[in-house]
Amino acid sequence: MAKAKQSSLSPEDLDHLRAELDAGRSPAVWFTSAAVGVEAGRSAKVLAFTEPAEGDYIQVRPTGARDELSFSPAELTLEKPAPRKRPASPAPAPVPEPAPAPIEHIYTPEPKPVPVPKPAPKPVAAPPRPPARKKAGAAEVTVTLTSTAEGEWAVDVQTGAKRVLKSAPIAASAVAQAAKLLLPEVDEAVQSVVSAARERHLARVEQLRAELEAAQRALDELTG
Repeated sequence: MAKAKQSSLSPEDLDHLRAELDAGRSPAVWFTSAAVGVEAGRSAKVLAFTEPAEGDYIQVRPTGARDELSFSPAELTLEKPAPRKRPASPAPAPVPEPAPAPIEHIYTPEPKPVPVPKPAPKPVAAPPRPPARKKAGAAEVTVTLTSTAEGEWAVDVQTGAKRVLKSAPIAASAVAQAAKLLLPEVDEAVQSVVSAARERHLARVEQLRAELEAAQRALDELTG
């Protein structure tokens, strides 16, 4: 007797499957004889519809498989195939009954059970390692010393694009001590600024001292 041919997915069937997917369910389908590479009558779960709806645009996962495959509506059906009937085994030929043998009391040990081998454990897939984080490189540091004509010093510190210190006052003696530990050109430049400021302040002190003495003499004349 010829097998009934399974009908492929109709437009109404496709609308039904889309509604099932929208509801969060994975509807079942079966492969027809037109399916390539899959046994007809095998079941599968519908996962998604790809766009545009042309060719093999129905994504399914066959039962017992992990791969996601794409098929056309002609290769799938909503009709569940009837279970296959096993062929009836022929009845065994009658065996003539043997003549009764004399009873002998012989002890026969019971056979030992054959140990059933345990199934090999399935390999456990190692979890994927997270990507290693890249170490951030050290930011560039810029230190700038600035002096005024009066011999006052200020320092600016910038780390990368961020300024962490702006025009912070610093003693001239500290700058001079630090310059001695650097290159001779740096020490020479700093000492020239310090010396010029020292001479200006010394001249100012002498001027003030002379003015103070003149004021003191004027005061003495007024009180004398």
